[in-house]
Amino acid sequence: MAHEFTSGKLARLGLLSAEDCRQAAEITSRAQFDGIETVRVLFPDQHGVLRGKTVMAGAFASVFDRGLNVPATLLLKDTSHRNAFPVWEGRTGLAGPMRGAGDVLLVPRPDTFRALPWSGHSAWIFCTPVYPDGSPVPFASCGVLQRAVEALEGQGMAASFGLEVEFHICKLAGRSDGGDAAGGPGAPEQPRSLTQGYQYLAETCYGEAEGVLDLLRRNAQKLGLPVRSVEIEMGPGQVEFTFAPGGAMAQADAMVMFRTMVKEVCARNGLHASFMAKPRLDNAMANGWHVHQSLQDQASGRQMFMPETAGVLSPQASAWMAGLLKYATETSLLIAPTVNSYKRYLPFQLAPNRIGWGEDNRGAMLRALMQPGDTASRIENRAPDSSANPYYALAAQIIAGLAGITEGLEAPPPTLSPYGEDSDRLPRSLGQALEGFGGSLMCRAALGEAFTSYLLQLKHFEWERYLDTVSEWEQAEYFNLF
Repeated sequence: MAHEFTSGKLARLGLLSAEDCRQAAEITSRAQFDGIETVRVLFPDQHGVLRGKTVMAGAFASVFDRGLNVPATLLLKDTSHRNAFPVWEGRTGLAGPMRGAGDVLLVPRPDTFRALPWSGHSAWIFCTPVYPDGSPVPFASCGVLQRAVEALEGQGMAASFGLEVEFHICKLAGRSDGGDAAGGPGAPEQPRSLTQGYQYLAETCYGEAEGVLDLLRRNAQKLGLPVRSVEIEMGPGQVEFTFAPGGAMAQADAMVMFRTMVKEVCARNGLHASFMAKPRLDNAMANGWHVHQSLQDQASGRQMFMPETAGVLSPQASAWMAGLLKYATETSLLIAPTVNSYKRYLPFQLAPNRIGWGEDNRGAMLRALMQPGDTASRIENRAPDSSANPYYALAAQIIAGLAGITEGLEAPPPTLSPYGEDSDRLPRSLGQALEGFGGSLMCRAALGEAFTSYLLQLKHFEWERYLDTVSEWEQAEYFNLF
């Protein structure tokens, strides 16, 4: 007999709808029928990395009844897994359990339940963290994106996103021993390239990597991810997967699922996968995450970026692009979130380094792909990288594009020289991105003061650790000279 969840704590707090409860009953019954032994109850953290606990199948129903408690400090960690906030002091600037390393409550999202094809006995489900009384955590990834989606819907519009995701697959020269792995963070893996580089879209190179790529593709498809193509990219061991377009939340979930699956499946097969923006590998190319986006009128379903006349932007496409360009520096922290992200913005590397747009120009920050009669008309933002938190990154597209529309902006003329000197530069460092985000009235208004202050504290902690570190470049440059 199916479990009823309508009288549970989460339902009473209004955190699960009647439809959520119906799906929960179906999921828990299916998990039992399919022989699932463990369920990984997870949430995408502030870096877009999954964290959580693994519960036994017999306890899975209780997660829909009461939620699952996890330490609030999971939301306070930087990329080295260090707490970026003084949780034992009264000056955290945060509310409730954040001040004393208490608990937050994970609320499961039934639509994200997946049996894991690479682990036949296990499944996962994504959750949204809330405070113990059911009130929202203002910087929880899913909530940040959902609020941006609702703001767009409030104007009668919806956005669709298509994803191109670049990453590296490496063979391992030898895993770090226990001592090297004990630091925070641990020593990086010692890689060897899976394939020879600079054979862009070469058939023979694809053939060499086909076994691994088939393994990843099949697992992605079994997760329900809409894979469209698998490609050999430019650099050694670099590949790209592209996905059919979909709604913002579905695509953010897909990105997290895909990155997690790739890393876990590769690790099980003695390989290492990395979505780092610009890995320090011989002759490596940077990993972009090219975000294709279009806009629909909710009442009519009309594709609002499709132009009526060739070479003439629709008013909505012009305004949306103008918003992305105007607020490029202010939203950069949300699409290029790490110190390493800004090593990617170099000229003539198929990554942008200036703020501008071009018609089918892969050097420009925005690539316009819009023709009369083409329902796939869209804008491609080439500034994000594959390490971005996808919920924050897609929220950034929506709030900047919507600001362009509400402010009545118009796009400037397209560029034919995307690396020319006549356009403003994208931020050159995480420090510059922090300045832009911190000074953005638009971001504070659209995302809220609580989220803005939180992300600034989190990323300043990371940036200052970097500034305090003596790099290999400095050692080589100055140790012998002086």
